[in-house]
Parts: sequence; C-alpha cells; structure tokens
Amino acid sequence: MSESSAPAVDNRRWVTLIVVGLAQLMVVLDATVVNIALPSAQADLGFSDGNRQWIVTAYSLAFGSLLLLGGRLSDLMGRKRTFVIGLIGFAVASALGGAAGSFELLVAARALQGVFGALLAPTALAVLTTTFVVPKERARAFGVFGAIAGAGGAVGLLLGGFLTEAFDWRWNLYINVVIAAIALVGALAFVPSVARSGPRPKLDLPGTVLVSAALFGLVYGFSNAETDGWDSPLTWGMLVGAGVLLVVFVLWQRRAAHPLLPLSIVLDRNRAAAYLSVLIAGAGMFGIFLFVTYYLQITLGYSPIQTGLSFLPMIGMLVLAAQLGTNLLVPRLGPKVMVPAGMTLGAIGMIWLTSLTASSEYVPNVLLPLMTLGFAMGTIMPAAMQTATLGVDRQFAGVASAMVNTSQQVGGSIGTAVLNTLAATAAADYLADHVPVTEAAGVQAAIASYATAYWWGAGFFAFGAVMSALLFRRRGQGLSLSDAQRAPMAEAEPSIVH
Repeated sequence: MSESSAPAVDNRRWVTLIVVGLAQLMVVLDATVVNIALPSAQADLGFSDGNRQWIVTAYSLAFGSLLLLGGRLSDLMGRKRTFVIGLIGFAVASALGGAAGSFELLVAARALQGVFGALLAPTALAVLTTTFVVPKERARAFGVFGAIAGAGGAVGLLLGGFLTEAFDWRWNLYINVVIAAIALVGALAFVPSVARSGPRPKLDLPGTVLVSAALFGLVYGFSNAETDGWDSPLTWGMLVGAGVLLVVFVLWQRRAAHPLLPLSIVLDRNRAAAYLSVLIAGAGMFGIFLFVTYYLQITLGYSPIQTGLSFLPMIGMLVLAAQLGTNLLVPRLGPKVMVPAGMTLGAIGMIWLTSLTASSEYVPNVLLPLMTLGFAMGTIMPAAMQTATLGVDRQFAGVASAMVNTSQQVGGSIGTAVLNTLAATAAADYLADHVPVTEAAGVQAAIASYATAYWWGAGFFAFGAVMSALLFRRRGQGLSLSDAQRAPMAEAEPSIVH
C-alpha cells in the first residue's frame, strides 16, 4: 500500500512515539549506565579486573548477535506482542541483575538483558515505521527517536553516577524496571496492533544458529585470551571455530530460500564500507568509556556523578557534529570525505589521551580529547548510517538497518574484550619490571595499561580512515545520498487495527 493511499493515521501515534522512545532510551542508556557502576559492583562482588569486561560484553554480545533474529521475530509474532514481551523480559532481567549476589548471576542477567534488548530495538523501529505514514510526521518522529538515541549515552552516564552515589550500584539495573513498567502500560493502552500485509516471512533457523554461535565464539575467544592467555587452546579454538561458522553461515545464506541476511546487502561496496566503519568506530569507542571511567574514578578520585558529568561535553560535541553532518555536510561531501575525516579525528583524540598522567587535570587534559572524540563519532555515524541503507530493496531495508546496530554492538564487544586484554597485559608487564611493587608502581601500571588501550584505539581509527577512504565510492559513482530520500520504504504500510 502506498503512502498516498494509506488509511487515516491513528490519533494515538504521538503517545506511541513516547512509549517507543522510552524503550529506546532504556536500551541505549543500559550500554553506558553500568560502566559508571562497575568499580562499585567490582568492590561489592569481588570479581577481578580480568573479568570486569564481561559485565559490558555479555550485554553487547547478546544484543548484537540477536538483532537480526529480533527483527524476524517481530514480523512473525506481530510487533505489539513482540514489543510487550521485550519490555517484560528486559524488566525481569534487570531485576535479576540488581539482586545479583555473585558475579556469575550478574553476567547472566546482563546477557538476558541483551536478549530482550534485541527484541526491543528492531521492534521499536518497526512500530514507528507502521505508525507514522505521513512523510512529514514520519521525519519528525524519527528525528525525535534519533535524538533520544543520541542523548541516551549522556543520560546513562549521568543517571549511573547519580544512582551509584546517592543509592547503590544495583539501582543502575533496578531503574529499568521502573522505565519498563511505564512503557508497558503505554504500550498496552496506546500502541496499535497492525494487520499483516503480504506473505508471512519465514525464520532462517540454521542461519540464526550459525551466526549467533559464530559471534559468541568470536567474543568469547578474545575475552578468554585475557584470563588464560593467547597461547590457550580454548582461546584459539573459539576464534577458529567462529571463523569456520561464519564461512558456513555465508555459504548457507547463498542457498537458503529465506536467508536471515541476503548477501546482496553486504556485498555492495558502499554499504560494506558503511558497516565496517560502524564496527571499527564501535570497537574504538566502547572500550574507551571503560578506561576513562576507571581513570577518572580510581586515578583522579572522582565520584560516580562527577564521572558522569565529565562525559557530557563529549556527548554534546557528538550531537553537534551529528546535526551539522546530517543537515549540512553529508549531503555536500558524502561518506568518502566525512567518514575518513571522522576516523582521523578519532585517532587524534585517542593519541591525545595517551598523555594523561596521575597528576593530569580535567581541563584541559581530559576535556579536550573527549570533545575531539565526540566530534569524531558525530562525524562518522550520520554518513555511515545513511549509506548503510541506501538503495536497498524495500523488503530488505529493515535487515540493512538491523545490520547497522549489529555492526556497532559486535564492534563494541570485540573492542572492549581486545582493549581490556591488551591493557591487563600492559599492567602486568609494568609490575613485573618494577619489583618490589609499591603503591606508586601500581598507579603507574594502571596509567600504562590505559595508555596501551588508547594507542590501540588510535590504531583502530587510523585503519578505519584508510579503509573508508579506499572503499567508499566517489560522489557520482553509484547512488548519491540524495537518492536516499527517494528510496522506497522498508515495508508496505499495513492497516491499523482498532
């Protein structure tokens, strides 16, 4: 059904936007809110530095590896039903994490949050797509949705600092129960059910199992390298197994009648460059939140809420750069200029952070590199995300969008695991070279470990700059970004059932 012939829109649509926005806020802030609470949680539950990345990785891995499945289940079960299940499941998982009395239960709860987050994120986008059928209203709704997604990181950092300092680290998880309960009431009352138009899609179960197992093996292998070392048979067994499963997944997608991820989507040169850019940027950035948080709290002695406030200028620059990029620069320059420029800025910001010492001050030593990194991310993401769905057939545009989220989350999981591994190794090497170990040596070992992570993060961005400059087509080759506005929508508009 075309938009011009679509039925009258539902008057509940703006309340639906609020409900969907709450769900999106919950999913986005959960990627950062726990970072602020990590030092307190580590002190309370007594887990090691080598294991701390699992609190972040468990959520990111489950979320990133299951996003494509979440989108498919939304089509199979109905969007409202999937949305409600996602909200309830996320709330239950958050309550379990908040009440966790051991490291293992906390990691399991975080993974369960990721599972239900993977249901919520694609379903929220699908609800917006089918609720807002008038082009101008659709643009406004997605603008608000994008603003919530962009501000979610800042809200998570601030909320995490406030809850940890004023109450307890466990409230960083309990707060999701409150948000989910409000969204659930709104979803049941205001989110419309929709009648299916077109044939019911079928689930590619073998493809789902293959890609989920491959991604799990990949991140588990990197994480295991920290605890058991790079010479561990389990480490390389998981990494090699993940590679084999990915190859089998690709071969299966070539012959599957209803592939989970049609290969034509990722084989396009521009879209491949966009997905890789999002993955590399995620790998470089997700780990940095972890290390800067530890530096501010442990080395400089910041309180949790001070740490949260310290990241605000970075988020502000990200939002500013994203607005400039979306409205002014991307339409004029295209991704071949914007993405490499952002990657270069990211490398500069990371190298700048390597100069931090135990006596550095927030202004200018921390503030300026964080603002540079924020502007870098805001420069990379709009161009990459617009290009990632450009020219995709209407029936696959949703899958292409899910691939953006998957790339970012998987990149974050890999980046967190790899950077934490390298940082822990650097700290151990420093202490081995400074025997007997004194308190001052311990402080310097931590500084050395952070600097190692920043240098590798700079390497990620430098590689991304070269890769994106080579892969993205020049303007005039293939589709232009202006064509994105005329590209068909992800799916036909179904009728709203009252």
